[in-house]
Amino acid sequence: MRYTITMDDKHLYSNFEYDSALSVAPGVQQPDQVSSSYVERMRALRRQEPSVEELVSGILHGDRTLLSRAITLVESSRFEHQKKAQEVIERCLPYSGKSVRLGITGVPGAGKSTTIEALGKMLTAHNHKVAVLAIDPSSERSRGSILGDKTRMEELSVDPNAFIRPSPSAGSLGGVARKTREIITLCEAAGFDVVIVETVGVGQSEVAAHSMVDFFLLLQLANTGDELQGIKRGIMEMADMISINKCELDRQRSELSAAQFRNALHLFPMPESGWNVKVTLCSAYTKEGIEDLWNSVMDYVTFTKGNGYFYQKRQQQNLRIMTEAIENGLRERFYSAPGIEERIEALSKDILENKISPYAAADQLLGS
Repeated sequence: MRYTITMDDKHLYSNFEYDSALSVAPGVQQPDQVSSSYVERMRALRRQEPSVEELVSGILHGDRTLLSRAITLVESSRFEHQKKAQEVIERCLPYSGKSVRLGITGVPGAGKSTTIEALGKMLTAHNHKVAVLAIDPSSERSRGSILGDKTRMEELSVDPNAFIRPSPSAGSLGGVARKTREIITLCEAAGFDVVIVETVGVGQSEVAAHSMVDFFLLLQLANTGDELQGIKRGIMEMADMISINKCELDRQRSELSAAQFRNALHLFPMPESGWNVKVTLCSAYTKEGIEDLWNSVMDYVTFTKGNGYFYQKRQQQNLRIMTEAIENGLRERFYSAPGIEERIEALSKDILENKISPYAAADQLLGS
């Protein structure tokens, strides 16, 4: 049987037909086929976007809805959104920089999300405001991401003192979203005093994550064979702390793994911070070692502020941001130049036909 339904909101819906396997008795009024709450959300999306002043005011007053909308602007690739986002960031910048920035990385399955939830719940219980920037890997084929960290952090996601924002890595180095630094600024302006950045941890370089946080935690597992063969030296050199997670599964093997990492660290030169890298055991499941982990973070902050390294590192991070902004700007201007797509297509054809080398083609394009 076929029915024709007319919706009240003609701006959102028009007359449409649909098939039904059910018959309705004559005289019985049919309910709306579309949820009224969905219609209201659609109407809200059609309303005028908040201005820069409204976004900044909302962020400074801790309005999470406006904070989320500002982050969406930051992540957008549209020119008008980027221009508006930069205005918001510049106006929030004087209110940022007062948080402790913690980066967490580790191999897939190391328990990063579970550890973040356990740490976050402990911090919110002590009246801290925690922002979690969880970076999900993007598919190389579809460019899509699952963005499932709110599902993995069920308790923390509903905590009134926590804010979780999953973002796609979008092919960024080390699995860190390109706009994460700007998002940190917005979260700090919104009053979050602890910002946790979770990286993908798929074996890529984690330099990008290290360049935007104060403390870098590396999570490892005991039951992964020879730990010293399965980890890159560069990541160990960047880590301010290494923690063997899931120690409740095999205490003896976890302690053995910790001893191996301590021995390996003796082969590395002393970090610029002067901090002795700690190797500990923890269990995000039983909450063992979570409080000690945070105490180590605060010890590190106190130590590096005392010798000046904390502030020096943040200054170097700002210089790195400028360098990366220049590189990104040059790339965007190059690809948006008039006629560049046609030239790339023509030279690509010549490369495939072996008429020109890739290096010579690149020189021609850059010289145009």
